[in-house]
Amino acid sequence: MGMGDVIRFLTRTRGRGRLHWSDWLTYAYLVLSLLVVLLPITWMFLSSVKSPASLVENDPRILPYTQLTVPSPTGGRDQNVFVHTRADGSTVEVAFVGPRGINARVYELGKPDTVFEVPRGSLARKEIVDPRWENYTEPTLGSTQSRTFNFLRYFWNSTFVTVMATLLTLIVNAMAGFALSKYKFRGRDAMALTIVATLLIPPTVILVPLFMTVSSLGMLNSLWGVIIPTIATPTGVFLLRQYMLTIPDELLEAARMDAASEWKIFWRIILPLALPALSVLAILSVMWRWNDFMWPLIVLTQSEVFTLQLGLSTFKGELNDNMHYLLAMTVLTLLPVTLVFVFLQKHITSGIANTGLK
Repeated sequence: MGMGDVIRFLTRTRGRGRLHWSDWLTYAYLVLSLLVVLLPITWMFLSSVKSPASLVENDPRILPYTQLTVPSPTGGRDQNVFVHTRADGSTVEVAFVGPRGINARVYELGKPDTVFEVPRGSLARKEIVDPRWENYTEPTLGSTQSRTFNFLRYFWNSTFVTVMATLLTLIVNAMAGFALSKYKFRGRDAMALTIVATLLIPPTVILVPLFMTVSSLGMLNSLWGVIIPTIATPTGVFLLRQYMLTIPDELLEAARMDAASEWKIFWRIILPLALPALSVLAILSVMWRWNDFMWPLIVLTQSEVFTLQLGLSTFKGELNDNMHYLLAMTVLTLLPVTLVFVFLQKHITSGIANTGLK
């Protein structure tokens, strides 16, 4: 399918030669849905390149506007630029020197020696679109005011936790799903029902016993203490079991007749056929582990083993509010999950559609 076919598909109408009322309704719904999905992400990205002053002022404008400044002729701090409206309606750009009562002392740009007073109401801020890309470069290069934020270290910790937890989750849940779907033993259905029933238990209920278990095993302040308790998930077991029920038992019997071991059957037959369901579980696991905040907050107390989500919390403190850095780093944390979804999204539809079908 070429680009022309895609364009023709997207521009098809029900009416002949003109838009039918249902076409207007359809396009309005699609545009509204697109705005609902993309507007928060677009706002977050554009806010991440705003200046700290714009964020403190809660500037509602989408674009990163900032007030134009010029160097002070005396060598002090930069002076803000305003647009002065004269009595005759003409305008001129001036630099703000300082207040004097209800007036402001300014000088025309290029003429710093001629300082005069104007009413403050005649001044309007001179603003330009100035994205602050240093909001991204300074934290990643370690040159921010918050020296405790080590982006590369936190990024590696989050990557290690996510990759290892996802791989172990896929293996453990696939083995459990294989046993509950292809082996017949007493209590199999009751066990599967019990596993699914654990979805009704809020995660906060098991935090205390889980913490005591991790502490007794000496895994506090260890990335493995974050990984190990999250491997077995009832959602993964249910998803893979339901999908593996759709795999014909005749394939397994034929492999056993060829003297294939159970491990080879699992590795060579079950896993390749269950790839769509595994892809869905991989995406879910990546999102769970990468965005997890509560459990790492409980297990990890040393900054050297912080994940990226815990590291971001250092930008928000009682005496500091580096919201521009926080937004920029939040945008960066979205990229890995987005890339995983892009590469595995072709398996999502088939994986979810076929799950639970016999």
